Amino acid sequence: MHTTGEPTRIIVSGYPSLSGTLLEQLAQAKAEHDHIRKRLMLEPAGHADMYGAILLPKTELTRSGDAHIGVLFTHSEGYSTMCGHATIALGRFLVDTHDLDVFPRRNEIKYDRDTKTAEVNLHCPCGLVRVTVPMTSDLGCSDPSRPVSFISVPSFATGHNIKVNIPLEDRWPELQNRDSLTVSFCYGGAFTCLVSVEELGFGSSGLRLPVPHDSLNRATRILKGVINQDPIYQKYMTHPEHQHVGFLYTLMVVDKSTGRVSSGCEGAETGLCYFADQQVDRSPTGSSVAARVAYAYANGELKIDQSWTYHSLVSNAANGRGRFVGTLMEEAPELYDQDIMLACPVRVRIEGYAYYVGLYTFVVESADPYGHSGFLFNRL
Repeated sequence: MHTTGEPTRIIVSGYPSLSGTLLEQLAQAKAEHDHIRKRLMLEPAGHADMYGAILLPKTELTRSGDAHIGVLFTHSEGYSTMCGHATIALGRFLVDTHDLDVFPRRNEIKYDRDTKTAEVNLHCPCGLVRVTVPMTSDLGCSDPSRPVSFISVPSFATGHNIKVNIPLEDRWPELQNRDSLTVSFCYGGAFTCLVSVEELGFGSSGLRLPVPHDSLNRATRILKGVINQDPIYQKYMTHPEHQHVGFLYTLMVVDKSTGRVSSGCEGAETGLCYFADQQVDRSPTGSSVAARVAYAYANGELKIDQSWTYHSLVSNAANGRGRFVGTLMEEAPELYDQDIMLACPVRVRIEGYAYYVGLYTFVVESADPYGHSGFLFNRL
């Protein structure tokens, strides 16, 4: 499937069984079966920007009845703690499949006949995510003409206008004579660093097409490396309950001057997301939408029940089609930690559209020197 052009390769059969809690299954997948992730994400079966989902029928939250199914999110470098675009795609897929071998608790899904929607509770590595999927009038299958939405885990801001010093040998030309820039940090299932396109030195061109991809890739790679290598910034990637999410996953370049405003929204902005090992998200990035809404709330820019439109380069190129909408739903005071957060955490609803593109069967021949673990051409 794809969400605003960003792929989600959903593994429906053939993956080995995992056991234990969701995080224990994640550790087992890394230790024993990571070659399968590489086969499906990397070349020749995939590419540097491929994304995937491994379904987990049994987790501690499916056993307790809180979740219908669990998931591991995969990419070319490894695994994600949260993924909004894949959650939107999985919402449609899970209500459309009736294969109980793939989705054993499929028949427990509840429907709202008034709104023509179905509710799916998805256990992600960051926690429980509640997905609302629009259905056709007869409730027979998902309705692609209406957006899927989900309520993310409590999201919060951790740093505002934080100065980052760039070593002389690492400075990119667009910085000109500056030796530092300012960024902000927030969390929406994964930690995101926000930096404006102007701070990076690309204010004249912004994120209007055509975008200087090579130069932006270089600048963001350097900036993310500086942040990850200096322990002074680690405090901005701290979660009060989950240590396993405590790292910088996403660097989001933001252009608040670009993007069409959707109906019912207060405004719009565009982001260019670099995640994992410089993968570029084609979608507006759901986890970062949750994080950006929480950051806007902490700064007094958004209030409860207000919405904002978030675009990617792809949605802008399609006249706004494929945008995500983030809505500030409510505070989550039970998670509030004043030593970590700039304001009370919030729950955010994110909505977007996902579509099917195909059904594949992958094989590996024993004589194939590239089939076992794959490769990336730009990393040879």
